[in-house]
Amino acid sequence: MSRVLIADDHAVVRSGYRQFLELEPSVAEIGEAISGNDALDQLRSKEWDLLLMDIHMPDRSGLDILKHVISGYPDTRVLIMSGLPEEQYARNVLRAGASGYLSKGGSPEEFLKAVRTVLSGRRYVSSYLAEAMAADLESKHDHNQPLHVQLSTREFQIFCKLAAGAAVSHIADELSLSVKTVSTYRSRVLEKMSFASNADITGYALRNGLIQ
Repeated sequence: MSRVLIADDHAVVRSGYRQFLELEPSVAEIGEAISGNDALDQLRSKEWDLLLMDIHMPDRSGLDILKHVISGYPDTRVLIMSGLPEEQYARNVLRAGASGYLSKGGSPEEFLKAVRTVLSGRRYVSSYLAEAMAADLESKHDHNQPLHVQLSTREFQIFCKLAAGAAVSHIADELSLSVKTVSTYRSRVLEKMSFASNADITGYALRNGLIQ
């Protein structure tokens, strides 16, 4: 039997997930967290088999929380839920160690399928994303790919924070990195995406739905 922790800042969303999970016989316990820090506190106090988490939390990004879970709680699998299209974030969260990525617009059947897949120890990838990843392998130099797809997990993490207006010093403190290291990552992001400034990063993120 499995324990599932739902982390989402919207009570209605948590309630909906809970109703679906209560239909799953293999789920014995369901917990709820209203923020990223709340989720980490609950992971410290009890063992959870699955963290079902929104990628956008009010206090810290899902990528930050994912990093902590992967390093500190390796037995807890993470299924990322997002209202954003899969092509925007899925590849990066899977590269960062998530066990799956699912759109909030999916059906209850797809949701339960994803939960069962991840709890069984496998990764969940939707048919759409599987086709997209197969296409990537066939054409690694496809110029129609979004620019952010080429970023590494850490570069994408810092890209998202810069896009949201965070200062380099603030990012360094939040990620426990030196200002010089963050500045180096920022330079790599600008170079890879052929941008000149943080304003270009923010503009691109808004146009592509990467920040809300």
